[in-house]
Amino acid sequence: MASIDRSFPNILITGTPGVGKSLLSRTLCQKTGLTSINVSDFAIEKGCVEFYDAVYECPILDEEKLLDEMEDLICKGGVVVDYHGCDFFPKEWFDIVFVLRTDNTILYDRLTDRGYTGKKLEDNIQCEIFQIILEQARTTFEEEIVYELTSDNRNQLRSNVNSIFQWIQQWKLDNQEE
Repeated sequence: MASIDRSFPNILITGTPGVGKSLLSRTLCQKTGLTSINVSDFAIEKGCVEFYDAVYECPILDEEKLLDEMEDLICKGGVVVDYHGCDFFPKEWFDIVFVLRTDNTILYDRLTDRGYTGKKLEDNIQCEIFQIILEQARTTFEEEIVYELTSDNRNQLRSNVNSIFQWIQQWKLDNQEE
């Protein structure tokens, strides 16, 4: 972000459903004290849903209303946003973007365990295979703030949390007022 007058960075964690975004976000926020926003839950709580998609069995967001609801929180800083899409967020909101990726076999098992079937399952697996969210992040945000992280197991979760924690510590050093 251009002129930073926040004490903590804003982080976007994105990726295909089932890659571990919410778990990473919760774990990171427990370690750092940052505020976690699970966009799906937040949108429902704030009434930012246009309709329910019966094919994909999920709410379709009113993105403009959602962004209005999130703006004050983002301006304060110290927010970890977790969502499977990223192309509607203003690029100046985030200091860094992490795109989680998972092996397709692992992702298939995770999604079937969640009850995904048919078109919903197939489309999400294809989304991961074709790196749709990674490409979306790279075209939406400055490429130098977009990082890809592997999220196949608990060891990688711990490693990812520790890496992001170290990045936050460095961000704080780089952005503290003189």
